[in-house]
Amino acid sequence: MQLKIMPKKKHLSAGRVPLILFLCQMVSALEVPLDLVQPPTITQQSPKDYIIDPRENIVVQCEAKGKPPPSFSWTRNGTHFDIDKDPLVTMKPGSGTLIINIMSEGKAETYEGVYQCTARNERGAAISNNIVIRPSRSPLWTKEKLEPMILQNGQPLVLPCRPPIGLPPAIIFWMDNSFQRLPQSERVSQGLNGDLYFSNVLPEDTREDYICYARFNHTQTIQQKQPISVKVISVDELNDTLAANLSDTEFYSAKSSRERPPMFLTPEGNASHKEELRGNVLSLECIAEGLPTPIIYWIKEDGTLPINRTFYRNFKKTLQITEVSEADSGNYQCIAKNPLGAIHHTISVTVKAAPYWIVAPQNLVLSPGEDGSLICRANGNPKPRISWLTNGVPVEITPDDPSRKIDGDTIIFSNVQERSSAVYQCNASNEYGYLLANAFVNVLAEPPRILTSANTLYQVIANRPALLDCAFFGSPLPTIEWFKGAKGRALHEDIYVLHDNGTLEIPVAQKDSTGTYTCVARNKLGMAKNEVHLEIKDPTRIIKQPEYATVQRGSTVSFECKVKHDHTLIPTVMWLKDNGELPNDERFTVDKDHLVVADVDDGDGGTYTCVANTTLDKVSASAVLSVVAPTPTPAPHYDVPKPPIDLELTNQLDKSVQLSWTPGDDNNSPITKFIIEYEDTMHEAGLWHRQAEVSGTQTTAQLNLSPYVNYAFRVTAVNNYGPSLPSKASAQYFTKAAEPDKNPTAVEGLGSEPDNLVITWKPLNGFESNGPGLQYKVSWRQKDGDDEWTSVLVANVSKYIVSGTPTFVPYLIKVQALNDVGFAPEPDEVMGHSGEDLPMVAPGNVDVNVVNSTLAEVHWDPVPLKSIRGHLQGYRIYYWKAQSSSSRDKRHIEKKILTFQGSKTHGMLPGLEPFSHYALNVRVVNGKGEGPASPDRVFHTPEGVPSAPSSLKITNPSLDSLTLEWDPPSHPNGILTEYTLKYQPINSTHELGPVLDLKIPANKTRWILKNLNFSTRYKFYFYAHTSAGAGSHITEEAITTMDAAMASRQVDIATQGWFIGLMCAVALLILILLIVCFIRRNKGGKYPVKEKEDAHADPEIQPMKEDDGTFGEYSDAEDHKPLKKGSRTPSDRTVKKEDSDDSLVDYGEGVNGQFNEDGSFIGQYSGKKEKEPAEGNESSEAPSPVNAMNSFV
Repeated sequence: MQLKIMPKKKHLSAGRVPLILFLCQMVSALEVPLDLVQPPTITQQSPKDYIIDPRENIVVQCEAKGKPPPSFSWTRNGTHFDIDKDPLVTMKPGSGTLIINIMSEGKAETYEGVYQCTARNERGAAISNNIVIRPSRSPLWTKEKLEPMILQNGQPLVLPCRPPIGLPPAIIFWMDNSFQRLPQSERVSQGLNGDLYFSNVLPEDTREDYICYARFNHTQTIQQKQPISVKVISVDELNDTLAANLSDTEFYSAKSSRERPPMFLTPEGNASHKEELRGNVLSLECIAEGLPTPIIYWIKEDGTLPINRTFYRNFKKTLQITEVSEADSGNYQCIAKNPLGAIHHTISVTVKAAPYWIVAPQNLVLSPGEDGSLICRANGNPKPRISWLTNGVPVEITPDDPSRKIDGDTIIFSNVQERSSAVYQCNASNEYGYLLANAFVNVLAEPPRILTSANTLYQVIANRPALLDCAFFGSPLPTIEWFKGAKGRALHEDIYVLHDNGTLEIPVAQKDSTGTYTCVARNKLGMAKNEVHLEIKDPTRIIKQPEYATVQRGSTVSFECKVKHDHTLIPTVMWLKDNGELPNDERFTVDKDHLVVADVDDGDGGTYTCVANTTLDKVSASAVLSVVAPTPTPAPHYDVPKPPIDLELTNQLDKSVQLSWTPGDDNNSPITKFIIEYEDTMHEAGLWHRQAEVSGTQTTAQLNLSPYVNYAFRVTAVNNYGPSLPSKASAQYFTKAAEPDKNPTAVEGLGSEPDNLVITWKPLNGFESNGPGLQYKVSWRQKDGDDEWTSVLVANVSKYIVSGTPTFVPYLIKVQALNDVGFAPEPDEVMGHSGEDLPMVAPGNVDVNVVNSTLAEVHWDPVPLKSIRGHLQGYRIYYWKAQSSSSRDKRHIEKKILTFQGSKTHGMLPGLEPFSHYALNVRVVNGKGEGPASPDRVFHTPEGVPSAPSSLKITNPSLDSLTLEWDPPSHPNGILTEYTLKYQPINSTHELGPVLDLKIPANKTRWILKNLNFSTRYKFYFYAHTSAGAGSHITEEAITTMDAAMASRQVDIATQGWFIGLMCAVALLILILLIVCFIRRNKGGKYPVKEKEDAHADPEIQPMKEDDGTFGEYSDAEDHKPLKKGSRTPSDRTVKKEDSDDSLVDYGEGVNGQFNEDGSFIGQYSGKKEKEPAEGNESSEAPSPVNAMNSFV
């Protein structure tokens, strides 16, 4: 039997994915040999968007192959481009590539345009893409004057870049004058548009060299924007600077630097839209300002972000999704959050798509009379339009071809002849781009030929795939057969895989695969064959691997690496350190099998790898060298034990087995115990359970087993340092099946409907089944009766429903396990009930006993158990305020419910409203719900004390009376009988006087209280009464008016003549004292004020100049702005009232100065009075007494 190529490819395992890719490449590369006549094929062309460097010659590529060799022509902007007429344009010989020499003369802009190449021979014409040629541009920034920016600490800031528009677009970055990149963070970052965003500024952001750079990679040039100056200052500095420089400085913003919630700097508003093309990188950006700096989060509203294609840039301010597709369309939300709040912005993303191939047309080789088709399928958004061209001409205007039929995206060929040969172009286009593909139809009649070299030798490592090539060509398409050996032994499909391109694959090559293989190609015109040879080589192996080593500094270490290889292959062995070359150090020596490192130091530690290479394979092995300090004596190694080994099962019985083992090394800490675990590989594979613990001195254990379990055991050793790793699993032991030894638990019987009984239980697990065929015998019968047990057998369930039962009848239930071996022990009986139904009757003899105005006691007779028809849950009382038939209040009556659990036959109703009519009824409740209501019982609550009056207002105060007005209580709780008014005076020390009370008729809402003391505060307590007593009170306070005669006696002392005279005398005395002090001062004498100032120097007081005895200029410590001498005294020699808290102006005298309690001036040499906290940035200055004297004399 010979193996033939089948139309359908064989399926390969996942481990052969690289092989599949290789074979796919081989299939797609199936081509017509160049010695045969064929239409042109474009092999190389310039990109569609071709940006050139204007400083270099323009090279526009167009290469093609064909037989005969094709000729080339060009169009420019849709018309023929005659290159012979342009001395700067030449075409490479044997090629269609254009070379435009603009370096000697000419400009690149002259040759901007859309170019297309055509390659033509006698069999057809192929065309290139439209190649758009544009010279790159790197324009300069426009001149602009950038004013310094002054702003307050904490404000947001955006530094605009606005780079010039270049081709291609520039890459933007910010640097300083030293060409150092400006640091960026969550607070400061560059946006996609190149602007530099500050969420809030800090003093360290102050600098004069914020410079935006634009790098144009195509021309390798960098353009620079003018530096931007930024100064960050505090509030006080900002005010001072504005005051001094307002005319020539831009004030950036006046917002407060206090903490604030986030606001977006970009994008603006609550929503925006973004459109991106399929296959591009989708970049979404949100930058927010706020204090503290906001954090940005991203979500997709109607889905999740793709895990492997989502990346966060620019401190999570930019979300990027690579290889974007239509599935990535939707609403994306960025959230900016800080401790003061959060905001969000929704970006609606629409993914459009330029055309992309689903099925691109492929070259078609047919023999005369054959049929075939070209398929051109593309997709995009919007859907692309498909158009066909023949030899570069739209197919609609070409001559009709009877062998050709166009059906949308498919051209169907039938009964082709040699004249049917042509090159077809498929164009798929939409508003975002186009695809152009050339595919020829070549009609040939050719016998088979084998393209693979004869007697090719293939060498493959054993147990790896072997691929034997048989590249072929023929028209019609040949069939391929493979044979092995000189006698032509046929190959069978179950061992080999034959691919459409003729390649024979041996999935796992063995030694016996060595030999000669023959490939035979046949079609109706002939046959061709080729022999290839296969040799299988032994794999290269490292039989002695380097071992991990820990050595002391200064010692010598040796790593061994012995390699075994096929005797016909020559290996090379190389040593690496940390995946790099060995240090160039004479301490490292390499011989045939060893690497030796002498005089080891700390730097020699690391991973050493031995790599063995042949022409067919490569293997490696590594070991780690650890270098430690020398120790006088090695310390003992303490650790957890090594795992036990050599587990063995003996004395194997139906329900027991003996397990023995050999302990591992205890690592210098005695083993205290062994833990034995088992795995049930049949029911719970991979899950280990603890079986037993034995003493650390034992090495055997007798284990009790369960039936029908496939046991495997492992042992763990434990010492004072912890447990070892588990041992390897023992051999498996499968116990015989037996009947179950237990029954299901949690058996219950409850009805879900009035006529059924639902029996449930907790089933046995596989370990408890004890054998195959686990089932359950479910039995039931009525408890009160002589019925026989009814039984059913069920499997793989934990519930059974018995239908057609009477309502709420007790049943006896039992569930018994059984398997193929037998039954479990007799199960216990469990009592259940069939389903409940609503109760049939209402409670009788309902009686109400009113205890007080808010409490009533209800009694009723119990409902018979048979009428309850279910489990008694209790009784439920519905009660509500009754309304008379004449009541016009049509509001919904609110019913209240009280439930009394169990079989209680009375209950209390609390929280009733006094003086009200109530109605109630009682219902019995079971598990199904409520029964019918008893007849309504009406009862009446007695009067109660009222609530406080709704309001109390006191008006019309006079010398001895007040008027009281009030509203009745909102809840009178009965019939009002009277009001009580209590009141008492309050003296100036807030002490309360005696209480007086007054009774007022119930029909009054206004009362005039007389005979009160004038100008006296009173406190009032106001109550309402019913027959049940007084309610709560409302309080109020009021004051009677003052006697007019007394008021007239309170005359302002400042208007009295004696006081004015006294003040004038004092002022005159002070003036004389000042004159004397000034004269003594000029003579060098001292006076009390001077002595006090010498003892308590004020840092703001400036000393007098020694040359003229006058005071120096005052300098304010806060704003550092000098004031001219004498400028602190007003020209009219007066002092403003607000300048001094102690000014005599308050007493009607215009004295220039302030005094302490001892009579001295308090502002004598002070430059500025301390600012009050509420006065903000304004200052209040006291006039200098010296200047006052200068003005006086």
